[in-house]
Amino acid sequence: MSFKEEYQKRIESIEDILQKYLPVQQGYQKIIMEAMEYSLMAGGKRLRPMLMRESFELFGGKGKVIEPFMAAIEMIHTYSLVHDDLPAMDNDDYRRGRKTTHVVYGEDMGILAGDALLNYAFETACSAFELEPEKSLVIGRALKILADKAGIYGMIGGQVVDVKESGHKITGDMLDFIYRLKTGALIEASVMIGAVLAGASDEEILKIEEIAGKVGMAFQIQDDILDVTSTTEMLGKPIHSDEKNEKTTYVTLRGIEESRKEVKRLTSEALDTLKGLKYENAFLNELLEWLVYREK
Repeated sequence: MSFKEEYQKRIESIEDILQKYLPVQQGYQKIIMEAMEYSLMAGGKRLRPMLMRESFELFGGKGKVIEPFMAAIEMIHTYSLVHDDLPAMDNDDYRRGRKTTHVVYGEDMGILAGDALLNYAFETACSAFELEPEKSLVIGRALKILADKAGIYGMIGGQVVDVKESGHKITGDMLDFIYRLKTGALIEASVMIGAVLAGASDEEILKIEEIAGKVGMAFQIQDDILDVTSTTEMLGKPIHSDEKNEKTTYVTLRGIEESRKEVKRLTSEALDTLKGLKYENAFLNELLEWLVYREK
C-alpha cells in the first residue's frame, strides 16, 4: 500500500472515531451540537490524532484507551481554528474549502461552538477512565499534558503573543516563541500522550516531545511558505492572510529560500532523533517527511 493510501485509511479511521465521540444533537441547545459537528467534520489533515496513534503504536500501545484522547486533541485543534477565524481574530470566511463556522452560524454561535468544543474535549478525554480504569494513573498524566499544552503555557500562550504583536515588527526569538507554543504545543501533546498511554519511559517521552517540537516548528514555517506560494483552491483557505493581518512570519523575516532550508533542517533533525529510538514505525517516518513537501 502506498503512503497516500495508508494516510487516507488512517484519516477514515480517525473520522469514524470523531463521529463516535460527537454529542447527540438534541435538546434546546441542539444548534451548538450542529455547529460543533460542522466545524469538527470539515475535513483537514487530522495530523494531531494521527501522530498520537502513531506514537502510541511506536511504543507498543494496545487497545482503545487512545481513542478518546485522539478525538479530544482534534476537538481542541478545531476550537482554536473556529476562534482564529472570528472577525476579532483573523477574520477569515473560508476554512478547509468551505465557509467558516461564524459565517454559517453567526459570530455568537462561532464563539460558543469553540467554547463547546474545548470543554467537550475534556469530557471526551475523561471517558478513557471508564474504558480502562486500571490505567487511571497514566490517563491522569495524559490529561495533565493535554491541559498544559492547550493552555496559557502552550497553545493559548502562543496565540496571545501572536495577536498582541500583529502589525508590529518582532524578533526571530519572539517568532520562535509564538510558533513553539501556538503550533508546536498541540503536536507535542499528541505524541507525548500517545507515549504516556503506551507506557513509555520518562526519557522516551522527553525524546518524542523534542521530535514533535521540531516537527511543529517545520510545519508552521511550511504554512508560512504556502501562504505566499499556494492558491486559495489548493490551500482551502484565503492566501496572503498573514500579509493582510500584518504578521511577521519566517518568510517576511528570512525569505522563502531560507525558510525552506529551515523546514528541511528541522525535519531532518527530528527524523534522526526518531531513528535513535529503539522502536520503529515506517509510516511515522514517511508522515514527517511528507510534512516538508505538502502543498496544503
